[in-house]
Amino acid sequence: MILSGKKMVLCIVFMVATTLSLFADRGEDVYNHICAKCHQGYVPADELAKNFFEDNNTLLHLKAPTISQISYSMKQKIGDPMADDDIRRMEVSAFIADYIIYPDKQKSVLNPRIGKFFKTMPSLKGKLSTEDIEAISNFVYDYDAKIHEEKSVKDISFDKALEQAKKENKIIIIKATAPHCRYCAKMDREVLIDKNIVNLLKKEFIVVSVDLSKNVLPLDLRVSMTPTFFFIFPQKDKNKVKIKRIPGAWSKEDFLDILKESIIAKKNYK
Repeated sequence: MILSGKKMVLCIVFMVATTLSLFADRGEDVYNHICAKCHQGYVPADELAKNFFEDNNTLLHLKAPTISQISYSMKQKIGDPMADDDIRRMEVSAFIADYIIYPDKQKSVLNPRIGKFFKTMPSLKGKLSTEDIEAISNFVYDYDAKIHEEKSVKDISFDKALEQAKKENKIIIIKATAPHCRYCAKMDREVLIDKNIVNLLKKEFIVVSVDLSKNVLPLDLRVSMTPTFFFIFPQKDKNKVKIKRIPGAWSKEDFLDILKESIIAKKNYK
């Protein structure tokens, strides 16, 4: 049977999507059957900090670093931080493949103040196939971003946000980010997935995320640093908005205060 050009493209897209899905499933299987015996998946960053820096690992009694810790640390320290995602993925995969076969604490990407609590892992040489190693590498690489996606507030386009904000009387937050901004990653990892912050965002705000390497900010907004947060207060039944600019990365407590202050400010803009 000969497929037409369009059908051939659709067939290839389906095959690629299926392959990626199978690798994702296989990576999770490898984690569950082998890695999960020692490595927990996710623990909030503030709990980890308290566990290691205040309680000497007596709070959580972790046998090994969490997968989220590993995922985040590797993308911060392995390879060229300015390279595109495919190259970064290859660099991280090569590091994982080498490390699980030839583990060595000298190669660790962890903060030494954290790494000191763990023994060097045993070699998995002969226990994983090449396909297993590739699958678990992709699983670990994607894990930190997956956690953020699952726990954070979903963002939408500015046009939809503006329409929804007027209808629901909410504040728009435009988050200006850049792909290699460490402070943006810190906010994503430590602040914007905090339960109290997420609950308040869902109740009072609509989030718009703008990657400045791909898109321009709406309303002719400009930034000198990332992350920068713009709080947009739409005027109901008017084509005007009030704007408040908050640059920088913040702690959970400070960002929660910023959100609450913005809610109070909204009342003054009516």
